[in-house]
Amino acid sequence: MQPDHLYEEALVHETSSPNAAPRRLWSPVSLVIIFFLWLILQIGGLFTPGLLDDVDSIYIEVAREMLQRHDFVTPTIDGIRFFDKPPLMYWMAAGSMHLFGIHDWAARLPLALAVLALLLSVYALGIRLFAAISPTDKPDRGGFYAALAVATSIGPYLYTRFYIPDILIALWMTLAVHLFLIALNRRQPHGTSSSQQQRSALQPCLAFAAVMAANVLTKGLIGLVFPIGFVLLYLAFTNQLRLLLKLHLIPSTLVFLALAAPWHILAALRTPAIPLPAGFGLPATGGWAWFYLYNEHIARFLSKRIPHDYGQTPVLLFWLYLAIWVLPWTVFLPAAIANHVRTLRNHASNITANALSVARDHEAALSLLLWSILVMGFFSLSSRQEYYSIPAIPALCLMAGGLLARADQSSRSTLHDIGATATESALHWHVYLLLPLTTIIAIVCGYFAITAPHPAPGADLASLLNSNPDFYNLSLGHLFDLTDDAMGIFRGPLVAVALSMLGVGFGSYILRRRSFTYAANLVLAAAMTLTLLAAHEGLVRFYPILGSKALAATINQDIRPGDRVIIDGWLSSGSSILFYTGQQAALVNGRIYGPWYGSFWPDAPPIFGTDDGLRQAWSGSQRIFLLTFNKQRAADLARFAPVHLLAAEGGKFILSNR
Repeated sequence: MQPDHLYEEALVHETSSPNAAPRRLWSPVSLVIIFFLWLILQIGGLFTPGLLDDVDSIYIEVAREMLQRHDFVTPTIDGIRFFDKPPLMYWMAAGSMHLFGIHDWAARLPLALAVLALLLSVYALGIRLFAAISPTDKPDRGGFYAALAVATSIGPYLYTRFYIPDILIALWMTLAVHLFLIALNRRQPHGTSSSQQQRSALQPCLAFAAVMAANVLTKGLIGLVFPIGFVLLYLAFTNQLRLLLKLHLIPSTLVFLALAAPWHILAALRTPAIPLPAGFGLPATGGWAWFYLYNEHIARFLSKRIPHDYGQTPVLLFWLYLAIWVLPWTVFLPAAIANHVRTLRNHASNITANALSVARDHEAALSLLLWSILVMGFFSLSSRQEYYSIPAIPALCLMAGGLLARADQSSRSTLHDIGATATESALHWHVYLLLPLTTIIAIVCGYFAITAPHPAPGADLASLLNSNPDFYNLSLGHLFDLTDDAMGIFRGPLVAVALSMLGVGFGSYILRRRSFTYAANLVLAAAMTLTLLAAHEGLVRFYPILGSKALAATINQDIRPGDRVIIDGWLSSGSSILFYTGQQAALVNGRIYGPWYGSFWPDAPPIFGTDDGLRQAWSGSQRIFLLTFNKQRAADLARFAPVHLLAAEGGKFILSNR
């Protein structure tokens, strides 16, 4: 008998008893803690630092230009058609800025709200999967611990410090998995009429289609690959592919097309194919469809995208990054994964009186393993960046949450032996992995905090760093610039990390060893919250290297109508200038990367220039504000007209000819 059938029979028996009292699965205390953590980590970091140059400010500037141009179909950056991503992220930021004004925090707010939705979605799915194995009086423990893990893991926090879509993909995947499992369990409800059967399964199927449409509008065709791949694999592994036709495919397809198709059709119509120049590897003609559907999806998967403006993370390092992103909860994954593999291997012989627990164990094991392997396997075969694994993180956090829920079981539980094994496993990995790891990190951070030289008053961080531009196509590439001298600027955050690591490792270990497992997990989450806040403060101090908000403020003080803003280099080197000044910027030698393809369209503004063009403009009558990294640029331009240094920060300079 299939575990799904076991679950249905157990559920009917449980709910049909006249003396059965309804059991509240969610806990107000758990929800308050989840909300409080979100408030501290996400809303607390909403207002600082400023937008980062590169994708963070580029995506948000696209949203600002949508508002300015009242065109929500064709994205533009600096007035150039920009085809890299679908529009949902832009729409979210634009909608928020429409309500609250053109502010960086307003643009970031939708991503913070998406994190809250993800935490609640993980909590809800965790209750579904682990309520039967959690303590009888605390059926939400598995979901609660999983939500804590997502909230306080390194990866989800780091990759919500700037505006990229991957955390949204994690949200859509979590919702899709949950909705599919609901639909599958409702496909043949006992004791209902045929029409009631159809209605009960129809709603989650339609919601699944809507979530998949949102997924496609967030990051393209990957929004189809992951949810559909999960459904097909799950049905195949449970020998239920025949049920695919019972999942309301026609109405679900209509809902998906109604939500996802209009933008794609309008975008293709408004950007038809045009003749393209030879010598770049481009087809003879191409438009939105070629660049977005082929170049951004198929060619990117094959690492043949034009232009190739992103790094390629080696496969082994990609998997290692995943383990790092889930820290500190990674330490509970070996035991959790082993338990899930054992469940799948033995599920046929596990038919016991507790059919509900057996069914849920199998459902959790198969769902979470398939989910994580699908995401990681897909990107292992394609081009990948270090954060592409983010959509797999909720599955891993749910695995860890399930193990910790087992460890919480009381001695009166019918699953006490399993709970004891889980407790021993959690303690074992805590002692032999988490404790030494956090101790090493505490020692290293403490050492640098004590030994790093005190920077001179007013010292520019850029002068204390080593430049490693070869790493800048990685999302965290600037970390390789850090030197011993620069550590003095980060003394406060280093001290905070050293102290918090003691709580993550030693503090929670003492509680876990004394069987205060709930308190141990709360202390671990609280200490990690301090670690993440310290990381945020480190980002604030590093910001002059990564963003240009203060330099834009200098321009805003003096700029007048008719003045011109120029970026000396490609757009991503100073893209936050566009957002904070609200000005279109010319680019010197910048017809590469993001705006390159859109620059071929006849309506592209003439923003691209050369060194000779800059020199000529510098001696003209128009006032120029130039953002440059080039220390020799001032001497070069001084041969043609006076050069005034208006501001310098983070290795960047604002020069003017007036």
